[in-house]
Amino acid sequence: MNTALSPLAASASGADLLLWVAVPYICLAVFAVGHVWRYRQDQFGWTSRTTQLLEHRWLRWGSPLFHLGAFMVIAGHVVGLAIPDSWTEAAGISEHAYHTTAVWAGSVAGVAMVTGLGMLCARRLLTRQIRLGTDRSDKLLFPLLSATVLLGITATFAHNIFGAGYDYRATVSVWFRGLFVLQPQPEAIAGAPVLFQLHALTAFLLFAAWPFTRLVHVWSAPIGYLARPYLVYRRRTAPVAAPAAGGRTRSASGSRRAA
Repeated sequence: MNTALSPLAASASGADLLLWVAVPYICLAVFAVGHVWRYRQDQFGWTSRTTQLLEHRWLRWGSPLFHLGAFMVIAGHVVGLAIPDSWTEAAGISEHAYHTTAVWAGSVAGVAMVTGLGMLCARRLLTRQIRLGTDRSDKLLFPLLSATVLLGITATFAHNIFGAGYDYRATVSVWFRGLFVLQPQPEAIAGAPVLFQLHALTAFLLFAAWPFTRLVHVWSAPIGYLARPYLVYRRRTAPVAAPAAGGRTRSASGSRRAA
């Protein structure tokens, strides 16, 4: 892999190179290799191991809120990090319109995700049967996922709702895209607010933990269920006795009963 540093990155400090170049690439490598290992070792274990039979009242609301919020948050991050601002402006979306939509839609999605995640975590802690079934990977996943989500929504509220505003597309997004085109620019994120930096670090740590946790069930989502034919269930009817000659009755099996 030929990774070219920008002229400014060449003069970056050792800490910046470690945090914003080495750590992300290590996490991405673990993400890729870990999935291959998990698939070879546990191909049929890509499941979230549902606990609906143990408790369903909190799950009924917590799971939809978390998953719907997560889908919206992921979509917002894809647009904000992977798509340059010049592309959205070329599509006729002004920076003000994008910023306003991203902040408020992202806030709603973040609150839904945090609420759902909080309900799922409380359910796991307060229900004894579920708590006893929590394995080591869950004990790593839930705190790391909670930290990533809370840091992201806190950064949004602190800087873009109650603060003066911060354009992460000019710094964090530039650094993020540079990693994937093998032209790291650690200087782009080095000057970002601490909350955005911590959010980025925990997100990459979450990528590293992904293959070894229940998050792998994302890749086995039952998409085919949406186009699956309907299943029709019919009630089995009891056998009816048929009349026989001579006033006697005969059961459906053909045996005679005594008069």
